[in-house]
Amino acid sequence: MGNPVNIIAGSHVWVEDQDIAWIDGQVINVKGDEVEVQISDEKTVVANLSKVYPKDEDTPDGGFDDMTKLSYLHEPGVLHNLSTRYLLNKIYTYSGGILIAINPFQRLPDLYDAHMMEQYKGAPLGKLNPHVFAIADVAFRAMRYEGKSNSILVSGESGAGKTETTKMLMQYLAYLGGRNGAEGRTVEQQVLESNPVLEAFGNAKTVRNNNSSRFGKFVELQFDKHGRISGAAIRTYLLERSRVCQISDPERNYHCFYLLCAAPQEEIEKYKLGHPNTFHYLNQSNCYELVGVNDAHDYLATRKAMDVVGISQNEQDAIFRVVAAILHLGNVTFTKGEDIDSSVLENDVSKFHLQTAAELLMCDPNALEDALLRRVMVTPEEVIKRSLDPDGALVSRDGLAKTIYSRLFDWLVDKINFSIGQDPNSKSLIGVLDIYGFESFKTNSFEQFCINFTNEKLQQHFNQHVFKTEQEEYIKEEIDWSYIEFVDNQDVLDLIEKKPGGIIALLDEACMFPKSTHETFSEKLYQTFKNHKRFIKPKLARTDFTISHYAGEVQYQSDQFLDKNKDYVVAEHQDLLTASQCPFVAALFPPLPEETTKSSNKSSKFSSIGSRFKQQLQQLMETLNSTEPHYIRCVKPNNNFQPTIFENASIMQQLRCGGVLEAIRISCSGYPTHKTFSEFLHRFGILAPEILEENNDEMVACKKIVDKLGLAGAQIGKTKLFLRSGQMADLDSQRAVKLSGAAKTIQAKFRSHNDLKHFVSVHRASVCIQSICRGVLASRFYNYLKRESASLKIQTNVRGHISRKGYSRLKYSVIVLQTGMRAMVAHNKYKYRKRSKSATVIQAHWRGHIAFSHYKKIRNATIVIECGWKGMIARRELRKLKMAARETGALQEAKDKLEKRVEDLTLRLKQERRLRADMEDAKCQEITKLKQFVKTLQNMVGETNGPLHEECEAYWTASEEESSITKETPSPFEDTEKIEVLTSQVEKLKDLLEFERKRSDDFQRKYVESLESEEAKRQKLEETERRVHQLQESLNRMIYSMSGQFSELKMILCASSNLTSTSGFVAKHDMDDDSSASSDTTSTDSDFTFPAPASTPPNFSSCNSGAFQLIVRDLSTPETSGTEKWENDKEGAFDDFF
Repeated sequence: MGNPVNIIAGSHVWVEDQDIAWIDGQVINVKGDEVEVQISDEKTVVANLSKVYPKDEDTPDGGFDDMTKLSYLHEPGVLHNLSTRYLLNKIYTYSGGILIAINPFQRLPDLYDAHMMEQYKGAPLGKLNPHVFAIADVAFRAMRYEGKSNSILVSGESGAGKTETTKMLMQYLAYLGGRNGAEGRTVEQQVLESNPVLEAFGNAKTVRNNNSSRFGKFVELQFDKHGRISGAAIRTYLLERSRVCQISDPERNYHCFYLLCAAPQEEIEKYKLGHPNTFHYLNQSNCYELVGVNDAHDYLATRKAMDVVGISQNEQDAIFRVVAAILHLGNVTFTKGEDIDSSVLENDVSKFHLQTAAELLMCDPNALEDALLRRVMVTPEEVIKRSLDPDGALVSRDGLAKTIYSRLFDWLVDKINFSIGQDPNSKSLIGVLDIYGFESFKTNSFEQFCINFTNEKLQQHFNQHVFKTEQEEYIKEEIDWSYIEFVDNQDVLDLIEKKPGGIIALLDEACMFPKSTHETFSEKLYQTFKNHKRFIKPKLARTDFTISHYAGEVQYQSDQFLDKNKDYVVAEHQDLLTASQCPFVAALFPPLPEETTKSSNKSSKFSSIGSRFKQQLQQLMETLNSTEPHYIRCVKPNNNFQPTIFENASIMQQLRCGGVLEAIRISCSGYPTHKTFSEFLHRFGILAPEILEENNDEMVACKKIVDKLGLAGAQIGKTKLFLRSGQMADLDSQRAVKLSGAAKTIQAKFRSHNDLKHFVSVHRASVCIQSICRGVLASRFYNYLKRESASLKIQTNVRGHISRKGYSRLKYSVIVLQTGMRAMVAHNKYKYRKRSKSATVIQAHWRGHIAFSHYKKIRNATIVIECGWKGMIARRELRKLKMAARETGALQEAKDKLEKRVEDLTLRLKQERRLRADMEDAKCQEITKLKQFVKTLQNMVGETNGPLHEECEAYWTASEEESSITKETPSPFEDTEKIEVLTSQVEKLKDLLEFERKRSDDFQRKYVESLESEEAKRQKLEETERRVHQLQESLNRMIYSMSGQFSELKMILCASSNLTSTSGFVAKHDMDDDSSASSDTTSTDSDFTFPAPASTPPNFSSCNSGAFQLIVRDLSTPETSGTEKWENDKEGAFDDFF
């Protein structure tokens, strides 16, 4: 990046800081190679001149959208520009043709809506603000109009937002070249809908990210000649197989294991699962759940996504059977057997899990146990079965689990690609590479080695692209660039992949020898690369080695390199799973070719993960080299996943790992500063003002200024001036000196002007102060006189107030005394009037009582006389009523018959209603059966028509293809016969459907007729009930009138009996008269009771009082003994009274 030169006192610079990487400050003093700088928090630090970089004070507040516009292209300048933009929610920044995307950790919906897509459609790069849509638009236009394939490389560490960036790219490319919604799901939609499936089986929680992709992914979008998406393919790289069997705390295994453990209860019982902590492959870490993630919900979402991408229900069940089998397989443990170097199942728990795994894989449990515990060795003489010790059996178990899971993941990818479909006629494509970034942990194993090897390859491709871009800029401006050196990392790639002699080749060689160990492999590396500048042997390490990558040194632990590099399937495992009764499992392990089987002789055929990955990577690089690359570097601003937090040290490391700083270093090796002529003259014209006064052309003026200032190596292009590293700092220092001299002159003039201005203001102030002092003294004397006058007025008012207060108190006391005296006199008068009124009331009540007693005596005598007379008349009427009572029996019989008829009609009504309800239920059931039968017929017709249409379409397609080749049209006799048979079946089904429809119409007609008949019967029944009700009311009115006549008769009889028996009732006491008067006649609808007289004379005291009661029964409710008994009872009742 070039060391800054010509740092002087007063310059604004950047200084290294342990906490925030870089901090700005101002130079106080320069002593040789040391610089004293006052930083932002008023502290002073001393730094080496070579570690101090100038700061551009002319940077705009919002930063530069392209970092090539920075005056000083170095680490602190880049970091400050990114930080400024990030705090303003400007997460995208260009660095030439590279897009740097910083994860905002928050939703920015306005940044990705349809309006934003429309703005970037067809816009040149750099015209609008940096955006991922701009990169996608450039790639699409280059593919569309230049006919060249393009690729977009998205990289970054875990949690930097690579997956979301990829989704935004796919969304914009679908907007530009997607198909209409009427054509079904687009290819882009299918690719996005496949993400949940791949994430469930290929993503896991790591230390840095809760949803880290443990595989690389390259999505190819294929376009037709009209620029529309016609196909796609997903290619995956380096699935981390070792994670299936081995995880560290607080990481998790792949998501699918935890999703299956959170499945519905019937699924858990079906696969005999439980909590994740009960399985060895999951309980190696204490992390079983993720914050904000519902595994049960994600399980259902994954199932739904599988439906979308075309995975059938049977295939889904088979997939999760395999996943559950892997979990049970991990719980199988071993112990030493009776023989030497042999092993057996440890306990019953292991036998249960082995049995369950065999059931899920649909293979023989004994064969599975034998495949885990023994190996077959074939010699020319015989076949030998060799037992494995417990450690070897565990390795065999884990190898089987990793192989099954790897085959399952590959099957899922192939299934998704088959569902999406590819276009073999496509001539151009846009590839989107979503791959892991550079990794360096405390413990780095074979996976990190392969990941960093991938990044070294991509970095070389990136460096070549950046250098090529610089060359194009220099050629465009027509400047000399032939002496610029290209920075390459080929030596690191040779160290890793060179054949023979590279690390991968030595690793493959060690894996081929059974007795090789990680110690012997490490020793081989030490001896082979002891003089290599990129290979370092750590001190006091026997198996570790360090490689100096472009992003820094990484120390690898080779303890498990040999085991993880082996990519072969044990022959016993292959035979076991090939013979599985489950078609899905057998398809994962197809039989090997006969030649391979014979050559292997039941032994394990060696295959290398490293070699296979190197071949895949080489194919990827060939694809990328055949396309025009575009780069997006995703950056994670902090490790807390919080917005608006910018951690400088972490971001600097990511920029270094992402190759951004390497690109800056390549730029600095040439001409890092590019200034247009107008910008250069505007900034540095003050260094040669006489040249600006000549009114020269901008290019000529710039050339003269460069010659005058002696800028060796600077070149002038067609529109820009190119400065070498450090020359910008030299120009700024000269500009600072020039501005400093001018500032001193201006300060001298300004200070003299300020002193004169200060003297005039002091003189004016003194005169003003004197005037103010005199005014203050006069004001004080005036205030004294004013206070004296006020005190006299206050004394006068106080004395008057005291006098008025005494008078008011005396007046109030007099009024209170007068009020009390008057109230006492009024109270005495009120008490006297109250006593007089009470005496008057008592006298009035006593006189009234005497008068009322006399009145009652006269009234009782009058009543006795009237009763005697009325009794004589009543006896005459009684004889007439006896004759009428005999005629009442006929009415009672008529009433009984009517009641029975009403009961019969009510019973028939209930039966009719029950029958009608039964008929409605039967009709509903019949209609339901008919609907089900019609639906079945429709399904049969649909199923019959579907294959018929498919066969017809297949036949015509085959006919057209054959006709295009042979120019002849064959006669499809067999297909015609099938069509005729199917047509006859369809006709039969139609006839059957028509018969059922007629049958349904008949039932409907009968149902309507039954409803009409029931409605007529209901109306007749209502009319009958109305007539019965009218008859009942007439009978009740007649009985009520007879009851009234009996009541009058009773009163007459009572009065006459009293008159003839005694006249002593008049002489009774007043209290006896009151009790007699209180006895009233009572009546009800059914019984009428005539009580005897209340007072009985002395000569009748021995008689029974019941003889004077007359009971008249209700004729509407006869006794159960019959009409004759009723007639006798009625006559007896009257005879007893008389």
